[in-house]
Amino acid sequence: MHEGYRLGFAAEDIDVVAAHAFLTRAYWCEGIPLATVERAIRHSLCIALHAQGQGQVGFARVVTDRTTFAYLCDVYVLEDHRGRGLADWMVQSLLAHPDLQGLRRFMLFTRDAHPLYARHGFKPLAMPERGMEVVRPGIYLPTAPPPATDA
Repeated sequence: MHEGYRLGFAAEDIDVVAAHAFLTRAYWCEGIPLATVERAIRHSLCIALHAQGQGQVGFARVVTDRTTFAYLCDVYVLEDHRGRGLADWMVQSLLAHPDLQGLRRFMLFTRDAHPLYARHGFKPLAMPERGMEVVRPGIYLPTAPPPATDA
């Protein structure tokens, strides 16, 4: 479908180190530890995008019970490979996965990729007043040392 690229769902297709290299600088999980990425991938349905001779250049993860609910997250395509429809291809392939059929709810959060997801049927929350969340921005970043005092 996209010459020079392939998608893979198998565990051996997922390059955890490559995913971590991108995610540790992503706005939504800056500084995330490798062990946390490894654990998240192990417990999720993941897809990897590989460029011929270049390894993994894209990734996406779905947190799901594979029955009623799914949460799409950690979607990326490296900068040099953007603008080719590859993120669309990954999202379309994930949405078509047999384990994600018949779900009651499929969610995601994005700061700036609304048009990408709208093409695949995602819409703003119908009743945002029903939703609640606990958000811990910067949770993976080291805490700043306390300021020095002149005591």
